[in-house]
Amino acid sequence: MNLARRCLACGILFQPRPQIPSQQYCCNPTCQRERRRRWQREHVRNDPDYRENQARAQAGWRARNPDYWRRYRAAHPAYVERNRSAQRARNVYRRAAPVAKMDASNASNPIVTGFYVLRRALSTGVAKMNACLVHIAVLSCPDEERYPIAKR
Repeated sequence: MNLARRCLACGILFQPRPQIPSQQYCCNPTCQRERRRRWQREHVRNDPDYRENQARAQAGWRARNPDYWRRYRAAHPAYVERNRSAQRARNVYRRAAPVAKMDASNASNPIVTGFYVLRRALSTGVAKMNACLVHIAVLSCPDEERYPIAKR
């Protein structure tokens, strides 16, 4: 005798099938899609062979359908506009983020001992938001006359 359980996807009580005593999802197609999606996400995360196979399959599909996205965008102008407005919002957000200086260290502004925020500077010059707090202790400062700067 099986007891009713709550579906992990929709939360509705269901009666598990006798053939599958550990069943966790109801038979609703939406819940089954969610079950498969979670299974795939878990395998992509934890199984390198599965991840590599998926990457090869996707690359093969892209090679067989090179103009898929161009045709999709032509057929779905609302998608294109929604994507463009979302990209504009992301660009505004990125511009508001701190930008790493290209010449952060120079002789006229010597580094002093203290705490600094360390960010990876991208080729675009924008620093990433995941920063590390570091403590820099200056042990000695290079003498500007002993180490002349080539250009000013």
